[in-house]
Amino acid sequence: MFDIHPDSTFIHTFSDRLEKSENLCTWEQFKLAYRASQFQSISDFDGLLALEHLPHVTFMPHQVEAAKTAIHEMNGRAILADEVGLGKTLEAGLILKEYMIRGMAKKILILTPASLVNQWVQELDQKFHIQAASPRKKHAAWKDWDITVTSIDMAKRENHRETILSIPYDLIIIDEAHKLKNHQTRNYQFVQSLKKTYCLLLTATPIQNKLSDLFNLVSILKPGYLGHLTDFKKKYRGSQNTEHIHSLVGRVMIRNRRQDTGLNHSSRVVAHERLNFTDEEQQWYEKLQTFKENSHAFTWLTLAKEFCSSREACFMSLKEIAKKTTEENKAIITEMIKQLEQLPHHAKAMRMVELIKEKPEKFIVFTEYRATQFYLQWFLQQHGISSVPFSGKFNKSKRDWMKQLFKNQAQVMIATEAGAEGINLQFCHNMINYDLPWNPMRLEQRIGRIHRFGQERDVHIYNFAINNTIEEHIMSMLYEKIDVFRHAVGDLDHILEKIPGGSFENQVQSILEEAESAGEVNIKMKNLVSYVEHTVNERKESS
Repeated sequence: MFDIHPDSTFIHTFSDRLEKSENLCTWEQFKLAYRASQFQSISDFDGLLALEHLPHVTFMPHQVEAAKTAIHEMNGRAILADEVGLGKTLEAGLILKEYMIRGMAKKILILTPASLVNQWVQELDQKFHIQAASPRKKHAAWKDWDITVTSIDMAKRENHRETILSIPYDLIIIDEAHKLKNHQTRNYQFVQSLKKTYCLLLTATPIQNKLSDLFNLVSILKPGYLGHLTDFKKKYRGSQNTEHIHSLVGRVMIRNRRQDTGLNHSSRVVAHERLNFTDEEQQWYEKLQTFKENSHAFTWLTLAKEFCSSREACFMSLKEIAKKTTEENKAIITEMIKQLEQLPHHAKAMRMVELIKEKPEKFIVFTEYRATQFYLQWFLQQHGISSVPFSGKFNKSKRDWMKQLFKNQAQVMIATEAGAEGINLQFCHNMINYDLPWNPMRLEQRIGRIHRFGQERDVHIYNFAINNTIEEHIMSMLYEKIDVFRHAVGDLDHILEKIPGGSFENQVQSILEEAESAGEVNIKMKNLVSYVEHTVNERKESS
């Protein structure tokens, strides 16, 4: 059994209790009881007891340090903001295990996107020996379960909300916490109303567009810590007081970058694929200008983006517009739809097939539109290439099934933005950004699906954009000039927050909507990028 030598005080105390008890125990039972008491006693609060209980899990130094900092210096209220793929889930699991061992957390709620609920339950079980419940029915036993993993959407439902808000949780963990950036949403208000002693927010992108994103996240952990939002934005707008805000946020946020962790075993090989429409496609694209000229700038922008993705995506929108417009406009739109149906297969779809055939390995393809997703799956099938879709519309079991099919059978996964949330696909080494997002943070989330902790091979990223369209402006002005891939989120954290007039995406959209010509778009985009580049250089000089 155990090679232990109980001290005399404990033995005498225990012996006295045995003499007074009618239920005597054996020496072996005594040693088991003593061993249990050793586990429950905490002689020193420094360090992590959980590491001794998890010898089968290999934690990286930055993960252990993050757990120590969150527990010992931040009192269990922290934003875990490591770059994508550096193991934030492992850090959170280690913190959770530590609090459980120390008897400081029994009632725990973990809120994740619906697509990640099963993944969390499995990882807690397999890596941390923690059994968690995952409600699937209308009437969940929230008060009976000690550890629960669910989505915010389920938790805030009318038949669950009041019960959950009445429970005093010891620890709450929120994955993909950047979705709570807007303090006016029901999700944010629900999370802020939760009773919690300790709280961990996990996000690789604590700032997506504006400084207020970070303010709102910090306010969930420590309401009032950064003061009032209006005063905060006035005080820290621009380059003044940068060191002070870094100091303030540094007390509640832990951020590790890949280049600082020694985990650069694999590299990103990025290729910008500039493609051309066929003559017929280009002519049809230029006809969309009629929407812009008739003061329908937003409609033009939507249709232009969709047509750069697929005929199918644009077709669906035109059909909806035709239902709501005047008879005169309906005739014009009907004619455009007829011409659209006669166009050849999309230039990007053709290039996608070429790439996949050139390299018989697994690919994940990201698109912004479900109509494009359906089209691409059909198009790949016509060329003898197996694929599976991945969408946020799928239920948990279907998402898991699609991931398994992709790993074991299909060559390609075609994902909408939901595929950028938390799923681990280290077995895949190639990504095609069929449609580029305007926000570099979203792009970073996508790349993090394959370029993450545990990836041993170089990953290849192919970014598609059509020349002489709005996509060309996005690629040339954002992804090449700022060089987001080499500087990644680290620099952009402090750049995007300083762009005048709100979010970067809003600025780009305004330029594209308001410009009268392609030349004007170029000038305005260059001015915006010049501002960003100036901010980058200013920050480098100050550091």
